[in-house]
Amino acid sequence: QVQLVESGGGLVQPGGSLRLSCAASGISERIIGMAWYRQAPGKQRELVAAQPTGGSPNYGDSVKGRFTISRDNAKPAVYLQMNSLKPEDTAVYYCNALLKRTTYWGQGTQVTVSS
Repeated sequence: QVQLVESGGGLVQPGGSLRLSCAASGISERIIGMAWYRQAPGKQRELVAAQPTGGSPNYGDSVKGRFTISRDNAKPAVYLQMNSLKPEDTAVYYCNALLKRTTYWGQGTQVTVSS
């Protein structure tokens, strides 16, 4: 019974910060990596940030320098610190866990950046 539970979404003003959390449970296999994706209305899902296990993080071009991904391998959990938020960051944010043959997704959390 694998479950990824996201939290931390909400409404924030432009230039503000928000920290998303995603706690995973029920995963018995090795996690190859964990990541955050987002999907805005009318747009395709896009990679925000990914943290491979034992590797360096990578970020989508639109968030480089503003967002930071981190992981707690023991829980396991993945976090996304979002700074200098822009209205174009408004989207549903999804966390995922990549396994050898399966990818698990969270249900998504809404992030709205507006004044």
